Amino acid sequence: MTPAGPASTARPDGRHAAPPDEVVVALDVGGTSIKAALVGRGDRAVRHPRRQITGAARGPAAVIDTICDLAGRLADTARADGLTPVAVGIAVPGVVDETAGVAVWSANLGLRDVPLRDLVAARTGLPTALGHDVRAGGVAEARVGAGQGSRHVLFVAIGTGIAAAAVVDGASFAGAHGAAGELGHVVVRPGGARCGCRQSGCLEAVASAAAVARRYAEQSGRTPDGAAEVARLAAAGDPLAAQVWRETVDALADGLLIGQAMFDPAVVVLGGGLAEAGDQLLGPLDETLRQRVTFHRLPRLVAAALGDEAGCVGAALLASDLVERGTRC
Repeated sequence: MTPAGPASTARPDGRHAAPPDEVVVALDVGGTSIKAALVGRGDRAVRHPRRQITGAARGPAAVIDTICDLAGRLADTARADGLTPVAVGIAVPGVVDETAGVAVWSANLGLRDVPLRDLVAARTGLPTALGHDVRAGGVAEARVGAGQGSRHVLFVAIGTGIAAAAVVDGASFAGAHGAAGELGHVVVRPGGARCGCRQSGCLEAVASAAAVARRYAEQSGRTPDGAAEVARLAAAGDPLAAQVWRETVDALADGLLIGQAMFDPAVVVLGGGLAEAGDQLLGPLDETLRQRVTFHRLPRLVAAALGDEAGCVGAALLASDLVERGTRC
């Protein structure tokens, strides 16, 4: 079964070259804002990029309306430009059942058991794919970002929290319940700081960007402007900031060693706010990881290439995959 519209041609990799007018609607839904765009299926050109306030404080019904309305308006914009919208891809945080298209639980958005895929499809009249934000970002980094050329990629997002996505041959692993990749909730410091998940000593409670800033504030008595300021202070020779940074690197190395033992990736792509420290993080982390390995094969550590656009790019890839599968029916 081939979708209506200009005929597509097969490429050497078995996929089909998309007609030049075909675009997908991509939305990366965060707790604060939604990043959205029209993305060309063939050239991946980004058109009409938009950022919109999520408005989670207004309640889940309002969030759902915002998502559906934005997807619908972008599809209408595509048609008005003479383009053909062929699918929608949405990435959301939390626990996501990608097969059923259900946002099972997203604390930041207030969503619980929401059939978001079907709601957006009904609003837009387009086939819709729903995915997890970090897994979508991992797919994007593996296919078109820093992990290109490697079959086995582990994407680790280190921001307010910590989560990971294991990507093999360009496809992410969701797990039996849509909850795979919660590397941030592996206990690396037993008896350590209390985590939001109610355990103590989770990687997220020790080494996330939020944890770095919190720990420095607790020990210094002053509130830094996020983890980025702690990193700058450490680089400038502040002994307390340097200690917090070393503890962060040590905890991340322990977490990544667990990830390496579980997934054996060739490349680990580090994204999120903390990874913006660049070599100040990657260099010491690589050295510390080397000191800890025994039988493990060392992965290559690289910084993410797509920045905060990874989720939106990943959502576009989810939508394009949906169309591609249709061409092979």
